[in-house]
Amino acid sequence: MVKYWLLKSEPNAWSWANQVKEGASMWDGVRNYQARNNLRKMKKNDLCFFYHSVKERSIVGIVKVVKEYYPDPTDETERFVVVDVKAIKKLKNPVSLDQIKENDKLKDIALVKQSRLSVMPLKKVEWDIVIEMSN
Repeated sequence: MVKYWLLKSEPNAWSWANQVKEGASMWDGVRNYQARNNLRKMKKNDLCFFYHSVKERSIVGIVKVVKEYYPDPTDETERFVVVDVKAIKKLKNPVSLDQIKENDKLKDIALVKQSRLSVMPLKKVEWDIVIEMSN
């Protein structure tokens, strides 16, 4: 059964355009234990929103998990992991954090409740609402 996630990236570090150009790539650099645990729960074919953080603060695309977690080669402590993701689709219209906050049906979404977390789970209903908002 497919699960749903949100991955945050600073566009100046790794943007949607980078992801599309690269195709499949590892999602590295996570240094938060809760985010790491979420990466460990991801399974092949799970779907993730690609969120541009910092100035843009909006969901811009969808990526799919193509390889389950393995050690992060950029982590010298060997505590953190990566998954490989592949760009699937750019959203027709980005969905901003402000739009999400304005939607009462999304008041409990992790993006609002745990705004600093870089890898977070989403409920299917939350996923569907954001998809609807992007059309």
